[in-house]
Amino acid sequence: MRVISGTAKGRHLQSVPGDSTRPITDRVKEALFNILGADVIEAEFLDLFGGTGGVGIEALSRGAAQAVFIDKNHKAQETIKANLVHTRLVERGEIVRGDAFRYLQGVPQPFHYIYVAPPQYERLWVNALTLIDEQPGWLADDGEIIVQIHPKEYEAVTLENFEEIEQRKYSSTLLVFYEHKQEA
Repeated sequence: MRVISGTAKGRHLQSVPGDSTRPITDRVKEALFNILGADVIEAEFLDLFGGTGGVGIEALSRGAAQAVFIDKNHKAQETIKANLVHTRLVERGEIVRGDAFRYLQGVPQPFHYIYVAPPQYERLWVNALTLIDEQPGWLADDGEIIVQIHPKEYEAVTLENFEEIEQRKYSSTLLVFYEHKQEA
């Protein structure tokens, strides 16, 4: 696992010890950031289930203004911190130690991108989407929510404030994109 592009290009990232996380592969991460392109520059990025921090760190390396990482696992928090230090991006990264769901029940601050990649097969991604939908101020008007799941986990989710706009499948990884509903 490495940073693919930007100021930290080529730097290898530590993995979280154990099997509590499911890091994104370099291939899927590269595809994701090819989709996002230059829109990442100066963006505010929320990495909801931070894990290794690989997605938020990639965003920072490519010019995001800030990345906030949420993880309740102490080993994940330490890994994110070490990876931010190693990539020299620590000044634009904020690690919130705690539960992602509790965080989403707080006062919303708008992010351009919200990345949701929780542990598999527990429907946590649906719970996270529902909480964001209840407080749509978490997502900037021109922002996107990106969900990373196994394709078998996918289900259509009815949301009041957001709509699914695209899916991209890469072997055993599915990326699902949501944005604010457009006014009729």
